[in-house]
Amino acid sequence: MEPNLEILLGAYRAWMRCACLRASRARNKRFTYGDQWCDTFTDRDGQTLTDGQRSVRAGAQPLTNNLLRQLVRTVVGRYRSQVIDAVVPADKNLARQAAALQLDELDSRALEEFLISGCAVQRVETVQILGKLQLSVDNVNINQFFIDSILDPRGTDCHLVGQLHDLSLAELLQRVAGGSRRRAQWVRRVYSEQVDQRIAALCSGIGADAMTGMPFWNAEGGKCRAIEVWTLESQEVLVCHNRSTASLTVVPLSQPREVKRMRQNPDVATRWDVATAWRCRWFSPMGDLLASYTAPQYMDIHPFVTKFYPLIDGEVHSFVEGAIDQQKQVNRLITMVNHAMEASAKGVLLFPETALPDGFTWGDVRRAWSNAGGILPYDPRESDARPEQIVNNGTNIGAYEMIQLQMRLLEQVSGVSGAMQGHTGLGGNSASLYEAQSQNAVIALTDLFDTFTAFREHRDRLVSKNLNMK
Repeated sequence: MEPNLEILLGAYRAWMRCACLRASRARNKRFTYGDQWCDTFTDRDGQTLTDGQRSVRAGAQPLTNNLLRQLVRTVVGRYRSQVIDAVVPADKNLARQAAALQLDELDSRALEEFLISGCAVQRVETVQILGKLQLSVDNVNINQFFIDSILDPRGTDCHLVGQLHDLSLAELLQRVAGGSRRRAQWVRRVYSEQVDQRIAALCSGIGADAMTGMPFWNAEGGKCRAIEVWTLESQEVLVCHNRSTASLTVVPLSQPREVKRMRQNPDVATRWDVATAWRCRWFSPMGDLLASYTAPQYMDIHPFVTKFYPLIDGEVHSFVEGAIDQQKQVNRLITMVNHAMEASAKGVLLFPETALPDGFTWGDVRRAWSNAGGILPYDPRESDARPEQIVNNGTNIGAYEMIQLQMRLLEQVSGVSGAMQGHTGLGGNSASLYEAQSQNAVIALTDLFDTFTAFREHRDRLVSKNLNMK
């Protein structure tokens, strides 16, 4: 297999290994934004049902009391007020650039993603547009991001990382044509010649599952799919020490002219060595190599800033994930109380068979009784039997206490107490006690806040490097 295709296959495998992370993120996102009856299970008959369908089958309308959304808003608001909006970078140039790029808003949305999926990913790069260098900082969608297996929470053991791009043809040409009209024409032809057939042929050739990995190969909305892959590669280099200027330069042996010039300079001492460098390749979904280049020496790293929390044995378990069970139980209990109140208000009707009026069916009786102003006729001359309604107060079943218990457990599991959410304290509590409770809640989230702060500091260092080399 060609080396470039081997790299593309490695990117595909990395994206497939992230499938569990994407599935967990999708579930957490549904719960955070209100779709909380979506979990599935298999009943006795082997049918797959959602929690909502099971509740409807039991005769109860599923209700949602979304507490997770409030937790996320509280944490983002607390961090934004205490850190993002309060701390101004000491570097004035960086502070101006942060304001121009609206980094505070980007970081707030990245934190929200961080709480939901446990992942924060941004990309920092300098792009050339119409001959002018422009700094770009963007949040990266986790569904379009892939990375090889890492165990180090700092990400130092990463060797492959990349992103899927859905671009218009003009945007794609701007990224990969390199100012060459001939190359731009070639890219146009690549994306106009039997795309689906070529993707199928490529998947067959490299052993990839075209159907399972369809989101990896195909773009949506009529756009062009491009696959950006960064790999850490070793290369032979010539380390050059210029004695007259006291400067050190590393020249790859793949640049023979520069190597020859350095060796012929009497002021330069050279030695052979092996170094690593990040190399980027842009692929079409058909396997065509659209562009290839090495990261600038001043960067010496890929443009992605990543943070996974908490990263344990390569697994990520987010802030929201830990509170989903309590949220589901609160919804079940509220639905149960609502159903019990509806049943208790109407009760059960005992209707003797001898009292059934002529021309009435049992279905007619059921419909009439279920209506608030329904009338059930019966003839007392025919029999002493008459309809009788039996009502029993079934709401006092301890559900209210269980709801309160689950809400307290939700606060304990998440670390976001009522004081941190701004709930009014009990009348007998002092202001100092209320403030202490709020501070304790912040302490419970210190690890999460500090981890995200480390992510932002890493991003700021990359921004500063790009600003200094523009």
